[in-house]
Amino acid sequence: MAAPAPPESSAEDDPTSSPNYRWYALALLTTVYVINFVDRQILSILLQPIKVAFDVSDTAMGFLVGFSFAIFYATLGIPIAMWADRSNRRNIIAVALAIFSTMTALCGVVTSFFQLAIARIGVGVGEAGTSPPSHSIIADLFSPHERATALGIFAVGVNLGIMIGFFAGGWLEEVYGWRVAFLAVGLPGLVLALIVQIFLREPLRGLSEGRSAESAAEAPPLEDAVRLFAANRTLRNIAIGGGLNSFVGYGSVNWFPTFLIRSYDMNSSDIGMILALIIGLGGGLGTFGAGFLADRFAQHDIRWNLWLPPVLFLSAFPLNIAVFLSTDASTSLWYYVIPAVVGTVYLAPALAMVQTLVPLRMRTVASALLLFVINMIGMGLGPQAVGVLSDLLVDRYGDESVRYALMIASFMLIWSGAHFVMAARTLREDLARARAAAAAHAG
Repeated sequence: MAAPAPPESSAEDDPTSSPNYRWYALALLTTVYVINFVDRQILSILLQPIKVAFDVSDTAMGFLVGFSFAIFYATLGIPIAMWADRSNRRNIIAVALAIFSTMTALCGVVTSFFQLAIARIGVGVGEAGTSPPSHSIIADLFSPHERATALGIFAVGVNLGIMIGFFAGGWLEEVYGWRVAFLAVGLPGLVLALIVQIFLREPLRGLSEGRSAESAAEAPPLEDAVRLFAANRTLRNIAIGGGLNSFVGYGSVNWFPTFLIRSYDMNSSDIGMILALIIGLGGGLGTFGAGFLADRFAQHDIRWNLWLPPVLFLSAFPLNIAVFLSTDASTSLWYYVIPAVVGTVYLAPALAMVQTLVPLRMRTVASALLLFVINMIGMGLGPQAVGVLSDLLVDRYGDESVRYALMIASFMLIWSGAHFVMAARTLREDLARARAAAAAHAG
């Protein structure tokens, strides 16, 4: 999929060491992440018309937005990440972007539910190759004390992608139909893939930390990375806590439009515009703000990287429940604002800590392992569980079954918060061990 990596330059003559370049590279990688989430999440605003078009159940639609995507996205992310730790990360990102953009466009020309599921699997295969290499490149460009801020900016791509997906998907479906919506958001990614290939450079590994000597080391085998991840209590709890938070987030973002349609008879264009503002702008501010605050608070105590997320999202938990106990659309949406703002606050601090806790040549695969756990629990189980619960509750609640399925799923946030607190308890000890290992290797 990508050409062999060229020899890496020394830190002194590496053009990626320029402050201007690193911000440019961050902007380009964030744009890729935005397109990633547009293509991934546009399906959520289109669930109801697709369900009607192919006459399938909520459980089937949950499979379409959940496991059909997540199992390939999460699983293939690991071997691709291993490749990226040994090869040119820029090339991998460019080709992966071209693949998932093409498969998104193909979703618009399918003639059966089975074909649509295959195309969505293709989207998952392509998207598996973008995020972990991007995390690794950002870690090489930004030093540890500014890494959460940089990854917070990158993580805003989640919210911007959801915003564009909701806004464009809702409007395009209303005016032109769901097939045109897929074509319209898929094709621009092919142009961006060319831009990445031409204008993004491969940075020297360890550049931001003065650890370029370690970059010559060979990447460890997968079993070493898995063993490290399994043995490290902080990494384990970050992954499980992020997965449980993501369970609620993916369940909500994929089924919330359907809830608004069925419970309040709202139309797609209005839902797209409103959720674009709430999740896109509000959630984007929360995601960036969490990364920025984590870097600032961590200067006094590094554990704030893992304390801050649960403080924020557990404070908003009562509003998560109030959203689904409300009896009119306006009240539900107003209650939804704060939970949407704090929905992904865990992401930037968690990514920053993972990149700091592992060796240079293990950073990409460590991100892939983190995303594997998060996405199998969150992206795979979250939408699927909501769909199954909705079908189980339909005899009692009728069209309101999605409302109560989403409310039940919200309680996973409490479990998520407990794991972040446990991760904070072991963070200092595990960081000291990681730094001692790096010093021994350098020596």
